[in-house]
Amino acid sequence: MRLTAEQFLDRPPKSLQPLYVVYGADPLGALEASDSLREIAKQQGYVEREVFTAESGFDWSRLASAGSALSLFATQRLIELRIPTGKPGKEGSAAIENYVKRLPEDTITLVTLPDMDWQGKQTKWFVALEATATVIEAQPVDRENLPRWLAGRMKRVALSASAEALDTLADRVEGNLLAAKQEIEKLALLCPPGEVSLAMMEDSIANVSRYSTATLVAAIHAGDAARIAKMLDGLKAEGEPPPLILWMLTSELRLLLRILGVTKAGRQPFPSKAREVEKLARKHTAGSLVRLNLQAARIDRMIKGVNSNDVWDALLQFSCGLAGARLPIHMPQN
Repeated sequence: MRLTAEQFLDRPPKSLQPLYVVYGADPLGALEASDSLREIAKQQGYVEREVFTAESGFDWSRLASAGSALSLFATQRLIELRIPTGKPGKEGSAAIENYVKRLPEDTITLVTLPDMDWQGKQTKWFVALEATATVIEAQPVDRENLPRWLAGRMKRVALSASAEALDTLADRVEGNLLAAKQEIEKLALLCPPGEVSLAMMEDSIANVSRYSTATLVAAIHAGDAARIAKMLDGLKAEGEPPPLILWMLTSELRLLLRILGVTKAGRQPFPSKAREVEKLARKHTAGSLVRLNLQAARIDRMIKGVNSNDVWDALLQFSCGLAGARLPIHMPQN
């Protein structure tokens, strides 16, 4: 069976198949489809999970051993095989073909790949996977279909928009579905449920501010407390909503938590983000990130009026904590 990532996300299966392959040129679609599959598997009792990343020097006998071994806890399992290059080599090709012939019982196997060209799709190992698996392909959305894609995404967060407003957003995010997802998440924070007008859309996606959440995140990566304070002071002066700032900061925190988990498991961080956050991640431990997570929850309560403490001071403390930097001596003035 073949599905697009959007088809899989819009109509999640009630019962899972033993083998799935997720690949394609759209990283967002591939990531979301894989995450959705993991969550469905967990809900259906596949609580044990083994992950293999087939990079240079990978021992392919580990895959065969995992397939033939009984579950450690006598539970249903999810086995993930990640092939970042899409080229398992001669030994890997044979291992995959043999594995597919004897899929383990009470196990779901998820194989994730990058985009595969025509030549890659003709290889014996890929043909063997394709013949047995449910294949989920994540491909970029072209400009013609982008407004429809955006409308579907907005519907998930109880928003809608006119054709003109959707075209305006499409012009901004064409070629970058991750940016499109982030813009819609921002709209959900700033707008009440219902229709987003053209004016609201233009106001949300305007990028003319001297200070932006992106420059704040850059200051955090640099570990520059004084610059962080200056950015937050500017965002406050320009009326940037605290919920939007907190959303951006907690997105960075979640990424650090994921990368910390990956590196502790002995795997390589996500290539697209490794350079940006590798240095930042080294400043943290699991404990420090958990404390930041609790701090973010407190700030959220402040924003909602549960706590009367100053939200902007709290955002400064949180940002400096995320940066692994000490608070500046002189706090930004109102």
